[in-house]
Amino acid sequence: MLIKNVHIQNASTTSDVKIENGQFVEIAPKIAAGDDEQVIDATNKLLLPPFVDPHVHLDATQTAGDPEWNQTGTLFDGIRIWDERKKTLTEADVKARAKQAIKRQVENGIQFVRSHVDVTDPNLTALKALLEVRDELADQVEIQLVAFPQDGILSFPHGRELMTQAAEMGADVIGGIPHFEFTREYGVESLKFLMKLAETHDKLVDVHCDEIDDPQSRSLETLATLALESGMGDKVTASHTTAMGSYNDAYAYKLFRLLKLSHINFIANPLVNTNLGGRFDSYPKRRGMTRVKELRDAGINVAFGEDDLKDPWYPMGNGNMLDPVEMGIHVGHLMGYNDILNSYQFVTTNAAKAMHITDHYGIEVGKPANCIIMNNDNFYNALNERSEVLYSIHRGKILVETTPKRVTNHLEL
Repeated sequence: MLIKNVHIQNASTTSDVKIENGQFVEIAPKIAAGDDEQVIDATNKLLLPPFVDPHVHLDATQTAGDPEWNQTGTLFDGIRIWDERKKTLTEADVKARAKQAIKRQVENGIQFVRSHVDVTDPNLTALKALLEVRDELADQVEIQLVAFPQDGILSFPHGRELMTQAAEMGADVIGGIPHFEFTREYGVESLKFLMKLAETHDKLVDVHCDEIDDPQSRSLETLATLALESGMGDKVTASHTTAMGSYNDAYAYKLFRLLKLSHINFIANPLVNTNLGGRFDSYPKRRGMTRVKELRDAGINVAFGEDDLKDPWYPMGNGNMLDPVEMGIHVGHLMGYNDILNSYQFVTTNAAKAMHITDHYGIEVGKPANCIIMNNDNFYNALNERSEVLYSIHRGKILVETTPKRVTNHLEL
């Protein structure tokens, strides 16, 4: 396969990209096509590494309104409603809904997904189902599964045992939710437990950390300290950290020193954070998102995820990473031209780093030929005009091909 005349990651000049045996083998200004080689004319188009969704909940997707709608819009009502829906889970149910969501994600250029899976279920039904989905789709989309204790580790009966069982069953990542534990002491102990579990089983870590507007919720400092002292560093991710948006600046200044030393990753979920955040405020209402701009400017890796797709915490979502990017740059005051131009990094390279997949991710000779071609010449234009993903190519094979819509405008000017 030969991709001709394409702008690679906002480059002002164009290049040709040659793919053989599922790998990028040559990138140069002009490459001659071989006999019978498939050629894609990408003139005035944009080539990016594939979109990555580093934070989603595929076990709960497509359950919005079942058994009831979350009318208050709070995180806590979402958990309450999910606890009821969880009682009716079957493996077939979870697999069908997850595959429906993944199909939509892939159509929008996503090839790498990290899904949290609720393991506060004595039968681990959702985990069993999503392990099958992960393995069934491995040749087309790479899925990491996080053992996520939605109702807590210490605050849920046999929580430690369920987390350990999930790790032994093949979960890729160990999760937690310290701010939802009964006490701060339980939260700290849960972090120590999950970090040790991850070390023992050689897993990554991704914690729902301080997903609350309470400025006294400070699990992040404990997680970062454990990452630093254990040497796990960038194997650890703090998701949400919305309480950081309520920290006073003096404490945040002190905290950032630790965050930089720890090398942990951050994942914000702009769509859902802004939906759930500030629900207990009158006015002024908080934005509900962590300090994305400050983290980025400090050289700390931060990515964006979708989080929820039509479930008790978020009634919308269509598997398109342009949505969290647009929301994130608005809420985060990242609206300078260069901010917008390079905002794709939140859902590509930064997200890949958080998922620890950079060894086989990126548009470089010798790496697997995973990429997308967008219907515009740079990402500023692509985001502003909501351009289509014309091609999603995975290991040198076309996963998705999109025909641009045609508009006939009869307006007389």
